[in-house]
Amino acid sequence: MSDTVNVEALGRELESLGLLIRGGFHPNEEHGVPPLSDGRAVSTVLIVGNAGPAMWQVFSADQSLAPGPNRMNRWTEKVIGEFGERWQAAVWFPFQGPPYFPFQRWAQQAEQVWSSPLGILMHPEYGLWHAYRAALGFAQCLQLEQPVEQTSPCLRCEAQPCLTTCPVEAFDGASYAVDRCRAHIATAEGSDCLQQGCRARRACPIGAEFQYVPEQAGFHMQAFLSPVE
Repeated sequence: MSDTVNVEALGRELESLGLLIRGGFHPNEEHGVPPLSDGRAVSTVLIVGNAGPAMWQVFSADQSLAPGPNRMNRWTEKVIGEFGERWQAAVWFPFQGPPYFPFQRWAQQAEQVWSSPLGILMHPEYGLWHAYRAALGFAQCLQLEQPVEQTSPCLRCEAQPCLTTCPVEAFDGASYAVDRCRAHIATAEGSDCLQQGCRARRACPIGAEFQYVPEQAGFHMQAFLSPVE
């Protein structure tokens, strides 16, 4: 590959995997980005993620991975690892550690996202129906689109249905009662959350068209219950 990275072509290839370039940034020492394997500094970081059911459709149709624990993580390592080799990029994953890379901080540097009352980062288009899967590090200083300055939709949401919908009141806007939530979805009364996804998350009106399909939501909730994905 040449020293020039075509970010648009890179994005199109990721889209064929159901993935997206979520944004990027030019790191400094404060960002905690490791050097490349040859010792060179990283000049550009691109954040890779997914939104809605697109990645699920590709992942669930892939029969190349053996059954077993951490199947989505193994699939992510495989497809993005191969992608990084083709594009001569370092690849880091949010599940890689400990110590773990500061993906939420990187994401907030790369695109317009904000903390939400549920603790999931709020995206202005995707709402809460997105995730970060990897970061790509390049020696080249790539030209990046600057995100449009916006304010969090949560600040304009007076009803905050995300805080009043959970059947066991696991969210209070400042903390998350993980054990209470997990205990609930393990019961028959929690079957709706287990099979359809978190009820509080579904109550948010932002990005509703990107809501995960039931099979996808159930996969993640079962992983949370187990907890192995």
